[in-house]
Amino acid sequence: MGLSAEQLRTSLDTLGVSEPLIAAAVTRVGYPEPRIRDRGYETLLRTIVGQQVSVAAAASIWTKLGAALGDLTSPEIVAAASDDALRAAGLSRQKASYARSLAEEVTSGRLDLGNLPADDEEAIVQLTRFKGIGRWSAEIYLLFAEGRPDIWPAGDLAVQIEVGRIMGHAERPSEKLTREIAEPWRPHRGAAAILAWHHYKADMDVI
Repeated sequence: MGLSAEQLRTSLDTLGVSEPLIAAAVTRVGYPEPRIRDRGYETLLRTIVGQQVSVAAAASIWTKLGAALGDLTSPEIVAAASDDALRAAGLSRQKASYARSLAEEVTSGRLDLGNLPADDEEAIVQLTRFKGIGRWSAEIYLLFAEGRPDIWPAGDLAVQIEVGRIMGHAERPSEKLTREIAEPWRPHRGAAAILAWHHYKADMDVI
């Protein structure tokens, strides 16, 4: 399960002591709500569905997929679904391929989501061996479903934008710079990422 409200608060308070700009961001927008997902196949499938589409579009596709297939917690159901059924639910041809591939990897036992390596980078490497799972998807899964406290999705556009704003940069930092900025925040970078998304939403609400 993801980081709890108490874990987020403790991590952000700790970060705020050494980084006043983090403390100022928390004062500005408040503590973020936890982002908690169930560990396992369904959450990773949902992550694939959400790749490169808006939150609203991803939710719509997920609802259609559930209506078409039924129990989305069962990889066997997705593995057996036809291309037409997956496409009718709104998945692109590529994502339909990814969804089926993921289901087959889980049902075969080649991907054991209950027994990923304890080391974060090793877990990311293991997840990204499979088709359709890039670094961002692996990081989101490990942060939201496993609650790993030091996951830092520096390739996420919203994280880059808000880290730039929080830290006073004139332009959005690159992925490389976003990683460098957060090095002193170890081992609390997961909470910083969740704060960045919360800060992004607050900025959007103001606009």
